[in-house]
Order: sequence, then structure tokens, then C-alpha cells
Amino acid sequence: MNKKKAMSSEQAREVRQKGHDDALEFAKIIGLEADYQNNMQAKKDVVDHNGDTHSLKSGTKRWQIFLYRKNRFENDDNFQTMNGIGQILIKCLDLYPETYDEYKANKSFYKNELRTQMRELNEKFQEKRRIKSFMNVAMFNAGEVNYLTVKHENKYHVFLKKEVIEVFGENLTAFNSQATRPNETPEQKVVFKYNGKNVAELEMRNSNYNHYKEVLFVMNKLKTLELFFEKIPFDKEYNEKVLLYGTSSKIFRNK
Repeated sequence: MNKKKAMSSEQAREVRQKGHDDALEFAKIIGLEADYQNNMQAKKDVVDHNGDTHSLKSGTKRWQIFLYRKNRFENDDNFQTMNGIGQILIKCLDLYPETYDEYKANKSFYKNELRTQMRELNEKFQEKRRIKSFMNVAMFNAGEVNYLTVKHENKYHVFLKKEVIEVFGENLTAFNSQATRPNETPEQKVVFKYNGKNVAELEMRNSNYNHYKEVLFVMNKLKTLELFFEKIPFDKEYNEKVLLYGTSSKIFRNK
């Protein structure tokens, strides 16, 4: 994924609102009441008639899976018990000085300091079970969500969480990023690839005063869907707007 200019606060608000609108549309399409209110804070965007939860992703190019500060990794038991991954992310954040101004004055030093920790983090992801564990927490907050539902080309594509996690674990390979231009520093990210293409990226975000000492995890929507469509076969239509994949149709039922 190419580096892109950070969104303004207004642009970020519009993206969030679009996500909430899509969740509400999906809720209505599957027969929930018109006044259904989705949870604007949690991963569970929609709770269906069976009481099962859906994390809904839309967007056109990129999904921001999370943007967390240090306290999330310190206080979340799921990250703390993830084979050392949470602890390495904390070490990455602790490398940076207290203020953005201090960092800005000596960026190259801190970027080089980060390389050791990012190599260690990438080494953790060489075990497939750790990719699965990380994706389960990052995307589904462990046991909070049952489905990943993706809005694409004006339809909703429904995948079971457990099948999504298995596909990620079996098919993604982790690498450290490499410098492609003279002014870049290598090993600033962990990149998850499938067939040589970047599907997801995990990195430190230190772009400005508002986004300093944070961990950012993003996915390329189209590359992720390409992987899902290849590995999780289409099963049937729930209706003309909702498509079910893998074994999701055996669980996702009408009211």
C-alpha cells in the first residue's frame, strides 16, 4: 500500500458516518427494525436475528482495522497473552521520545532504532498460529464478533469469522518492509502478503501531533476480498443484496 496523506478530522468523521450508514442499511436488509441502532464503538456493528454479531467493512480501497495507543496493549488481556506480540508493540512505542517535536527533530535516529523491534515482531509472525491469533483480536476482538460482512459493489458479502481467520493463517506471509527510495528506512512495517501482493500492514504512526506514538493496522480491501473469494467459495444468496460464503448459510438464517 502506498503512503497516503492523512485524512482530516472532517474526512475521518465522514468515513465513520458512512460505515454507520452501511451498517444500518445492512440491518434493514436482513429484516431488523427500521429504528435499529448499531454500536458505534465496538467491533460488533450489527446484531442479527439470531443474536450473532457482524463486523461490517465497506470503504473503497483501505480498511483501518485499528489505531491504538500504548494503553490498549497494556490493558487488553488479548494482546497481553498473544505470544509476546503485545509486549513487542509496547517496546516499539517506548522507543519514541515523549513529544512529537523531539521525534521530528531526529526522525532518522528513531526510525533506525525501530528496526530491531520490527524484525522481532516480524519473526513472531513466521508462525501461522500467531497470524491467526493476531487477526482474531485485531479484527474481531477475540470472541466479540461472529461474522465479517463486507459491502462491495453495492452488495453485502457475509463470511464466518472462523473461516476468515483460517484463510488468513493459511495464506498470509509476513515480511518486513524494505526501502525503495534513497530517503526511506527499511524495516518500518510488518507487511502481510498473499501471492506477492500486500494485503495488510502493521506500523507505528507518528505523522503529526494528533497521531503520535500509535500503532496502525490497515488492510487493502480489494486484495483482501480477492483472497476471500478465492479461498471461501460462494454458497448462496440470502436475498438479492446479501451473499453468503463458505458455511455461513448453515448458521445465518431468517428470523
